[in-house]
Amino acid sequence: MFKKLYIKTIKLAGHKSSKKILGIMSFIESFIFPIPPDVLIIPMTIAKKQDWVKIALIATIGSVLGACLGYFIGYVFFNEVGIKIFELYGVDNTSFLEDKMSSEGGTIAWMTLLAIAGFSPIPFKLLTITSGFIHFNLFYFIIVSLITRGSRFFLISFLIGNFGSAMKKIVEKKLLKFSIILSIVLIIFSYLIYKFLINFIS
Repeated sequence: MFKKLYIKTIKLAGHKSSKKILGIMSFIESFIFPIPPDVLIIPMTIAKKQDWVKIALIATIGSVLGACLGYFIGYVFFNEVGIKIFELYGVDNTSFLEDKMSSEGGTIAWMTLLAIAGFSPIPFKLLTITSGFIHFNLFYFIIVSLITRGSRFFLISFLIGNFGSAMKKIVEKKLLKFSIILSIVLIIFSYLIYKFLINFIS
């Protein structure tokens, strides 16, 4: 399955509208779409190594804008739309969300969850919608989303763009293992970002 998806996205990466497709995919992934932009970023960067900065920037901007829409959905249309999106991902109990924010250290705890979701394979969309629902500080929300999503996409694009040949062989031969290892690396980086945010706020 991973191999077939990789082959299809490699073909898509060479399409003349691939950057627009990446922007759209990054946008909708932040509030509903199940497939992360990484699936397209990797083959696009392999195909166009010199554009790795542009590719990462497009994915970051699209993702943050989509996150803002997710926030808006949670803020205004949680009962009408947000809950249905949650149900698509098997989450049918949202009563714990407001309790999480009302508890001591809730803001920092939520920023940590948002950072981890933005940097790791955890569905980011569930946190963007929930952030709006619990009326999380919009400024913090945008900053955390920008830092974590940008760091994730720029890291992936940098690795592929600058170590393309070696990374391409790894991706083609051991895509699943590569995804798992990359996820672990991203989670470690998210922890470091969390420590930075704690120090910054305090």
